[in-house]
Amino acid sequence: MSKTITTTTTVTAHPSSARGPVDHEVRDQIIIAATGHFRLYGYEKTTVSDLAKAIGFSKAYIYKFFESKQAIGELICANCLREIEADVRTAVDGVKHPPEKLRRMFKTIVESSLRLFFEDRRLYDIAASAATERWESVRTYEERIKVMLEDILRQGREMDEFERKTPLDEAAAAIYLVIRPYLNPLILQHSLDSTDDAPAHLSSLVLRSLSP
Repeated sequence: MSKTITTTTTVTAHPSSARGPVDHEVRDQIIIAATGHFRLYGYEKTTVSDLAKAIGFSKAYIYKFFESKQAIGELICANCLREIEADVRTAVDGVKHPPEKLRRMFKTIVESSLRLFFEDRRLYDIAASAATERWESVRTYEERIKVMLEDILRQGREMDEFERKTPLDEAAAAIYLVIRPYLNPLILQHSLDSTDDAPAHLSSLVLRSLSP
């Protein structure tokens, strides 16, 4: 079940935190080294000076590419959240019928979130900070999950498998509130004893509410 969280060689920086050449290989080198350092020592206990020493750069040089430690954490967090999103997309696209897409969405969000947030406890520090401070990488990820959910509901209505009386955006918003605890590591950590059964129970309840 273990899954190594990797950093891709091409990193897209948050516009407000980007410094220096966007496509410079040094930016990726910093991210890769920072990911390894955070795994060893944790995000909160690591300073930019620590990263500079570990990578062999000066702190001033790192600041040419990132305005803060959070800017580095943002990119690492965004890369990790994209892995969850990719897992969910693969699961959803692997079946035809919207009800099964919804079931898979619930199941995969929980499984992938557990891998990201709890198999690597040091990277959990970044996820926890991102969730607490509502980093843009988290807000963007949540919006993409909402769009995916709304697409499933729209497909279900077009195939006469879901009810049409409730406004689409209202239905999507309500179902998202059911899913949201499994996107947030601070909440998920208090539900670890129910993650085996919760996705199936919750998705079944939601699907009954969507019956035409």
